[in-house]
Amino acid sequence: MNGITLQTVAADLDRLPALPEVVQGLMDYLQRPEVDVAQVAHKIARDPALAARLLRVANSSFYGLQGQVATIHDALVVLGLRAVCTLVTGAALASHLQTLAAGRDQRAFWSHSAGTALCARALARERGANAENAFTAGLLHDIGRLILAARHPEAHHRVEAHRALRDCYPIEAEREVLGFDHAQIGSALAARWKFPAEITAAIAWHHRPADQPDGSFADLIHVADVMAHALDFPGGAEDLVPRLSSVAWNRLGLSWKEFERLLGEVDTQRGDAELALE
Repeated sequence: MNGITLQTVAADLDRLPALPEVVQGLMDYLQRPEVDVAQVAHKIARDPALAARLLRVANSSFYGLQGQVATIHDALVVLGLRAVCTLVTGAALASHLQTLAAGRDQRAFWSHSAGTALCARALARERGANAENAFTAGLLHDIGRLILAARHPEAHHRVEAHRALRDCYPIEAEREVLGFDHAQIGSALAARWKFPAEITAAIAWHHRPADQPDGSFADLIHVADVMAHALDFPGGAEDLVPRLSSVAWNRLGLSWKEFERLLGEVDTQRGDAELALE
């Protein structure tokens, strides 16, 4: 008897600290059919730390801009409304969720999350998909692992012990010990926080992309996860590189030459993804 079920973990999500007001406000506002740039700028400006993070990232080599972005309005004009809102939301969520496991060493976890977000954005741009949603999905793809460790430490310790004993993948240890996995936990959180359906599905299925239809974000996030490991953005000292799904690879239609080029591009932006999470 493992003591917890997916239902009890999902129910516990309602007891997590509420999203920052500015983030929830942005997410709600973006659901409207018409969005006003001035209103978005005003909402972001209500949180000075968030505004500063936006300007810092907008001026990094991550976006390759020629001039300096001096104001939130400039960032909205130059980067685009959706890009700014998704960047702000993703970075704020990462900062917010870091408090879940205060006292733990989260450097490896967030390094891998940031690396996967970068890879997902690069892949999305290459394939003509929504690059900003891809960034957020990559950033939060493993958030269920953090929730498990922070909210259910005893179950997490049993999973880690099983993983060490069997030398298996984390998701295999979770399924064998608990009967469910971090992808299910993360997608439950994304659904409760009303993320776009393609982000929620990507988090849920990134370890099993073949079970989703062609064109799903799960293919993209799965390959981005593998790329992040290849670029030494590991989730921990003992983390194993995920097996690359041939189905996901073939559906993305990348050549190995394109893949190598994208790896090089992401590697040059290594510091900028982590900058968004500081």
